[in-house]
Formats: sequence, C-alpha cells, structure tokens
Amino acid sequence: MNSIKSVPARVLNRRGGHSLEAEREQFDKSQAISISKAINTQEAPVKEKHARRIILGTHHEKGAFTFWSYAIGLPLPSSAILSWKFCHVLHKVLRDGHPNVLQDCQRYRSNIRETGDLWGHLHDRYGQLVSIYTRLLLTKISFHVKHPEFPPGLEVSDEVLEKTAGTDVNNIFQLTVELFDYLDCELKLSESVFRQLNTSMAVSQMSAVQCRLAPLIQVIQDCSHLYHYAVKLMFKLHSCLPADTLQGHRDRFNEQFRSLKNFFKKASDMLYFKRLIQIPRLPESPPNFLRASALAEHVKPVVVIPEEAPEDEEPENLIEISTTSTTEPQITSDIFEQTFGPPNGIRDDRDAQIESLKKEVDMLRAEMEKIKLEAQRYITQLKAQVNSLEGEVEEQRKQKQKALVDNEQLRDELERLQKAKQDSDRSQRLCAEAEKKASATEIRYTKLKEKHSELINTHAELLRKNADTAKQLTVTQQSQEEVARVKEQLAFQVEQVKREAEMKLEDQSVQMEQLRQELDARREELDQAQRSLSHAKQAGADLSAQVEALHAEKEVLRRSVSEKECELLSTRGLIQEKELQLSQEADKATREIRELQGRLLEKSNQEQSLQQKLLDEQFGILQETVREAEDILRDAVAKLDDPLHVRCTSSPDYLLSRAQAALESTDALENGHAQYVASMADAAGLVGALALFTHLTADTIVNGSATSHLAPTDHADRLTETCRDCGQRSLDYLGQLKDKQTLGRAELGAVRQALRGVLQLAQELRPKSLDIKQEELGDMVEKEMASTSEAIEDAVRRIEEMMSQARNESSGVKLEVNERILNSCTDLMKAIRLLVMTSTNLQKEIVESGRGAATTQEFYAKNSRWTEGLISASKAVGWGATQLVESADRVVLHTGKYEELIVCSHEIAASTAQLVAASKVKAEKSSKNLGRLQECSRNVNEMAANVVASTKSGQEQIEEKDTMDFSGMSLIKLKKEEMETQVKVLELEKRLEGERVRLGELRKQHYALAGTYDAAEDGEAKPAPAPRRGILKKPPLAQKPGHGEPERDAGPYPPHRANF
Repeated sequence: MNSIKSVPARVLNRRGGHSLEAEREQFDKSQAISISKAINTQEAPVKEKHARRIILGTHHEKGAFTFWSYAIGLPLPSSAILSWKFCHVLHKVLRDGHPNVLQDCQRYRSNIRETGDLWGHLHDRYGQLVSIYTRLLLTKISFHVKHPEFPPGLEVSDEVLEKTAGTDVNNIFQLTVELFDYLDCELKLSESVFRQLNTSMAVSQMSAVQCRLAPLIQVIQDCSHLYHYAVKLMFKLHSCLPADTLQGHRDRFNEQFRSLKNFFKKASDMLYFKRLIQIPRLPESPPNFLRASALAEHVKPVVVIPEEAPEDEEPENLIEISTTSTTEPQITSDIFEQTFGPPNGIRDDRDAQIESLKKEVDMLRAEMEKIKLEAQRYITQLKAQVNSLEGEVEEQRKQKQKALVDNEQLRDELERLQKAKQDSDRSQRLCAEAEKKASATEIRYTKLKEKHSELINTHAELLRKNADTAKQLTVTQQSQEEVARVKEQLAFQVEQVKREAEMKLEDQSVQMEQLRQELDARREELDQAQRSLSHAKQAGADLSAQVEALHAEKEVLRRSVSEKECELLSTRGLIQEKELQLSQEADKATREIRELQGRLLEKSNQEQSLQQKLLDEQFGILQETVREAEDILRDAVAKLDDPLHVRCTSSPDYLLSRAQAALESTDALENGHAQYVASMADAAGLVGALALFTHLTADTIVNGSATSHLAPTDHADRLTETCRDCGQRSLDYLGQLKDKQTLGRAELGAVRQALRGVLQLAQELRPKSLDIKQEELGDMVEKEMASTSEAIEDAVRRIEEMMSQARNESSGVKLEVNERILNSCTDLMKAIRLLVMTSTNLQKEIVESGRGAATTQEFYAKNSRWTEGLISASKAVGWGATQLVESADRVVLHTGKYEELIVCSHEIAASTAQLVAASKVKAEKSSKNLGRLQECSRNVNEMAANVVASTKSGQEQIEEKDTMDFSGMSLIKLKKEEMETQVKVLELEKRLEGERVRLGELRKQHYALAGTYDAAEDGEAKPAPAPRRGILKKPPLAQKPGHGEPERDAGPYPPHRANF
C-alpha cells in the first residue's frame, strides 16, 4: 500500500478525475442495462435483481433522474407488455426507492397519464390493465404529494396517523374519503387481473400468468396498510359524528372489506404467492363501528416478505471506490500511456506494484460483496423480526386499548349508578313533600267540612226560627210589617253567609260546587218559607225577644260589611297601582312603536334601493340576452355569404315549418315585451321569448340559405335577399330593445312581414302534387286501396285459371314446375290481400284517432305528404301484382323468362314493405292492427322468398346443363379457349357495369318524377353530395337478382322511398 506514494501527484490527480467520470459512466451503464432487462416485451415477470439494482440506483443518486431519463425513451405505445412492466417497476421504485423519487415522478405525471389514456382506448388485454395501473400510480402520487406524512411505502405509526388526522372532523372526513379512493384503485387493479386469469383458466406457474400476478405483491402491501388506516379513521369519525351521517362511509367500507377479503383469499390459494409473500388473514366480518369497544378487537394485518435466496448475479457497487473498476483495464492503461508514454517492453517495479494493488483491490471487492450479501441477509432477517415485534407491539397496544375501553365502560357504569342513586334520593324527597302536601290538604278539607256542618246547623236554626215566627205573628198590620222587616234581614243575612262560604271555598272547586248546590236548595227552602210568611196572619208571643236577637245579628253583619269595605279600598289602591303600571307600559310601547316606525322607514328606503337594483339587474340581463341574440342573428346572416355553407341543403317543407314557428314566436315575444314594459321588475318572460325568437329566426335564415342552394336561380336570389332582410329587421328590433327610451316603442311588424315573405317563398318552392287536389286526397286513398284489393283478387283468379290451363296442356316435370310456381304465386297473392286488408283497417284506426272533430277528407288533406305516400304505395302494390301474374303467365306458356318472375317477386315485396312503412308512420305502438300488419308483412316476405325459391328450382329442373369435357384438347387449344373465355367475361362485366349505371339513372329519374328527389326527409340542412337513405328500404328478399352489392354503385338514390 505504501508503494502508491511513489506515483507522481499529477498522475494521481489525473487518475482521480477519470475515476469519477468512469464511475458515473459505469453507474449509467449498469442502470441502463438493469432498466432494459427489467422492462422488455417478454411476457415474464420482472426479475427481482434488476428491480433491486434500479432501486439502489435511486438511493445512490438520491432521486430518479437517471431512471426517468431512460424510461421516457422506452417505446411504451408500441407494446402493452412493455407498458405493464414499466408500471410495475415504477410502483416498486415509488415504494422502495429514495424519498426524492416521489417529486421526480410528480414531474412526469403527464407521461404516465398519456400512456394510460393510449392503452385505455385500445381493446387489448394488457392495454386495459395498463390503463387501470396508470390510474393507480397517479392516485398514489397525488395522495403522497398531498400528504407528505405518509411515505410511498405507507408505513407510519399510529401516532403519526393521529397527528395527520388532527382533531378537525372535516379533515378526518376528507382523509378517510381519500384513503377509500386509494384503496378502490388498488382493488380495481387486482380484480381486473383475476378477471383475465379466470377468463383464460391460467396456471400461476406459467410465466405469462406470473407477468400479470407480479405487481399484485406491491398491491397486497399497500392494501394491508390502507385497510388498517381506514379502520382507525372510521372509529375516530364515529366518535365525533352521528351514526346516520356515516352510513354511506360504512356501506363503502363494507364493500371494500368484502372485495379485499376475496382478493387475499384468492392470492393465498395461488402457489406463486406462497413462496414470495405471507398474506395476512382478515376477520370473518367487518368491524362494528357502532360499538367503540370493537376497536380493541381490530388486529393490524402484517405482510411478511420471506428471506430471498441469493441470486447468481454480478456484485453491485454499493459504496464509492476511488480506484478504477476491473471491468475497464483499458482506461487505466490509457492513463499510464498518456502519462509515461508507450511501454518499451521492460516492466519496472511500479508496474508490479500496480498489478499487486489491482489484485488486492479485486480481492477486497470480492470480500466486500460477500459482506454485502451477508449484510442483506441479516437485514432481511432483522426486518422479519421487526415485523413480528411490531405485530406483538400492535397486539399489546390493542390489549391496552381494550383495557382503556373497559375502564371507560366501568366509569360510565359507575356514573350511571350514581345518577340512579341521586334520582332515587330526589324521588324520595318528592314523595315526602307529596305526603306533607296530602296531609295539609286533608287537614284543610276537614276544616272546610266542619265549617260546612256549622253552616248547615245555622241554616236549620234559622228555618226553625222562621217557622216559630210564622206561628207567633198576629193578625195586626204592625206585626205584619215587623215580620216583613225580619224577612228582609233574614234574606240579607243568608246572602252574607253565602258570600262568606263562597270566599272560603275558592281553593276547592269541587267542594264549592257542592256548597253552591246545597245553598241553592236552601234558597228554594227559604223562598218557600217566605211564601208561607206572606200568608201568615198571626205573630208569636216572644216576637220582641226575637227582634232583639235579630238586631244583635244585624250589628255583627254591619261590622262585617265595614271590614269588606276596607278590603275594597285596599283593592282599589292595587287597581290604581296597576293602572299606573299599565300607563308606563303604554308609554314604553309608544316609544317602541316610534322606533319600529323609524326602522320601517329605513327598510322601505332599502327596499326602494333594492327595487332599483333589481330593475337595473333585470335590464342588464335583457341587454346581455339582446347582445347574445344579435351575435346569433349576425352569425346566421353571415352564413348567407359563407362559401363553406354552399354544400349544405334543406327542404322547402322544413323551411316552411321553421318560418312558421318563428312567426308564431313573435306573438310570445310581443306578450313578453308588453309584460316587461308594464312591470320592469321581471324580465323572465321577455328573455325567454327573445331567446326562442332568436334561435328560430336564425334557424329560419340558415335553412333559407340551405334551401336556396337547391332552388332555381330566381327563387334562390329572392329567398336569400328575403332572409337577409329578415335578419336586418330583427337586428333593428333588437337595437330598439337596447335603449330604455326606445324600448317601449319597439314593434315587430317589419319582422313579421319579412317572415311572411320567407313563408311565401317556401310555399312556392314546395314540390307540387301530380294531379290531385288536397280535397280529393281522402277519396283517392280509398279508391287506390279498393283498386289494389281488386287487382290482387283478379290476380288470384287469373293464377287459378293459368293453373287449370297448365294441367290440361302440360305434363311430367313441366307440369310439376308450373304447379309449384303457380301455387307459390297464389300463396303470395293471398298474403298480400290479407296485408292490404289489415293496412286498410289500420288506416281507419289512424284516421279515427287523429282527426278529432275534423272530417276524414280534412285529415287526409292536413297530412297530404303521408296521404300521397299511401297512394303511391297502393299503386305500387297493385301494379306489382299485375306484373307478377303476367310474368307467371309468360313463364307457364314458355314465352317469358324465369328471371322476370324473380324480379317481379322482389318488386312486389318491396312495394308491400313500402305500404307497411307508410301505414305505420302515424300508428300507435300499442295498436293491435299494427302488430297484425307487421305479422302480415313478414308473411309476405316469406311467400316472396318461396316464389323465388320455386322459380329457381324449376329453372334448374327444366334447363339442361352441358357437361364440360376438355379431355380431348391440347395445351395450346386449352390456352386459346381460356383466353376467349376471359374476353367474354370482360365483355359481360363491361355490359353489367353499363346496365348498373343505366339502372341508377332510371331510379334517379323515377325519384325525380315522384317528387322525392330533394333534400333529406327530416328537413335539416345537410351536405348535398351524401343524402340520407330513406326510412323505407327494400327488404332482403326484394333485392334485384344479382344486384345485392352493386346497388351501392347505382348513384346516391335509395331503392324505394315513401312520399309522405
């Protein structure tokens, strides 16, 4: 080692600089190799040694700069497996890498999102998994950036969790929701992986299956921590909020618990996971958050990663070494060559020392690698021990928590018992007080009862005295007068006694009522005594003694009256005090009324200001609406001169409906304007009507421009100018609404006149009916349906005649073919006749349900387009039946072609389909006739198919096919025949193409004559070169023979379209 000192300083300095650069290059190279080996397109799991090198690289450079510098260059859009492995490695780097990795990944969120969005739109099995995995990674990055207290590995203590949650219920609530979202993303990834594995019935020992299962190890580690934190926060929420408020949280947690338990169970049953990870077991049922003591029963799920066997790999440089790596001897030799010049073939002592030092460095490096491997094994064992100790500590903490909960329950029970004891003492005191009150009431009742007895005795004595007095009265006038005075005194005394009794019995209402009844009875007895005294003529001997006694009692009563007067004076004093108090309260009320009046005045001023503000706001809303309306109308008017709008077309009918709607909206706009002028506090009616008017008018202008593109030049110019004039007049009207002075004078007359002009031009541009007036449409429909029925019946009759004629004139195979063809034609005619009858019944039902108070002719005239469609369909059915009979006649007589019969079958099937579609346009979906009509339509298609099938089979039976025998031809002869055949094929193809073009032109002319060669049926403005196919298309059986596909080349015109 001392021999290094003999090397020159400049050599050592130069070697040191090159050593750092070489080490950095070696690090970049090793990282690039590890990334390329870990993230590739091979459908196999990521090897742990490559992922571990990448993770160690993040710790070496304290970040993920090198990882992302290589990762962003990977062709992720080219391979879903490559993207899946990239997500797996990124997940491992986030969990186990340096803490600064999170910030580096935050800067590349857009790259992760783009990868997920790309594969999410593609129907690829790995692509769907990549889309879900990227959402999980984005959620993970966002959560840990928002909550830096949680490391990406999610390993935090309960104290840190409590500190992060805090005491604010809102923060706890929000953190719980974010944990639920985090756990949902993890579970969704696991469910997607297992769903694909269940679909393919894969085995976990296959490399393709392990490629999908490998990322679930990190998912299991994340889910165990997230589940534990969610349980903790849910218990804390239930201690702060009512149970009803957290019902949604409980339901979501229970659903996640079932999904997580199912995930852990499936993973535990797989052999792949048994050797890589120890999956915890969850309880059978989720925790009961409504019971606080259930927190003590919760056990934290602990995931254990078993010790890994050392892999055969190249040792990794975990510490910095100043010397050059042995893998780069060329660099060392280059340094010495630059310093001392090229070697001269003679080895000196310094070279020997350098070689020996290199060998020593290699030996030390090998020993260091062995020490590293042993240290890693020790670290793994220690981690397993730490995990087990953490589990034990967690169990002790749970037992402590359970003891605290039990102590809290006992304390609550003690407080409840103390409260119960206090309540019993209080009830005993109340019972004693009630007993005292009952005894006092009983004593009072006894006294009242004694007083009542005394009153009864006194009254009885008075009655006896009255009786004695009546007996002792004399016949003289003087004694009578004395008796009258005594009677008055007795009556006064009785009244006094009654009043005293009433005053003393105020507190006991029941006893007082009884006394009143008894006094009333005594009063009746006293009246009887008075009546007896009036008739008494004699006076008693001891009248004078009784009079003296009565005088004494009178004095007593007088004294009682004086006492009552004193009480009356005192009562008057109280009344005066009350009156004074009332006057004071009246003054106070007057002052309050004045204050309230002042406040009312202030409120009225505020209300006026608010009313003015409301008026300004309503006017402002109106102005904003007017400005938006002006923009819409200007945009519509600009479409008149827009060259890009030339390709848009519309129909006069649709323009007519739009212009009519715009004209009708002017009435609502005028009413809204009048309401706003009458009350400017409410602009809702005017704003709504103005918005409707603007959109309808702009729609009218745009569709007027689109209609002018298909109109003649004169009409097109007039329509364009009328639409432009309509837009200008509408803008003038809106300009009047913008000024308060001209707002009340705004008129819609000019706008209505312009819209009527558009209506008139649209009416002129409508396609005219052929020769039918609207008043005659109803009769025309009935006539056409009747004529169609007659044509069908006539066709059936003619077919029967042809059948009898064929039986007489032919025999053998020809008779069999003719009978089969005519029978199928007869069945087809019967089916068509039934369909026409059902369609007639359905039309009658439609007319009866839709005409209301109008007549049938008025209903048909109102729906003229629909009626014309019915007439056209009926004519087509009758004509098709006639043509089918004529074709069958020619085929039977051998003067026609079988193809004519096939084409007629197709044509009549298409005509009946047109009649069905025209009939069901206005029918109700629940109509029974509609269902029967659809059934008849299907029957017609089947019968038409039978006609085609019988015709083809008969043609094959009758026509003779030449056998092709080329055995006698030479090679040159065969070649010549082949070329001639190719020429004929090309001529026939050219002729076929010409016939297809001719067919397209014929159909185009047919639709032009039928009045349907215009814009799309729905009336909306659409590009002219691609009109939409009509509602009614020929059914598959009604196609022209041999033209199923080529009809696309027959021009842009559909095969059949109803005119309604």
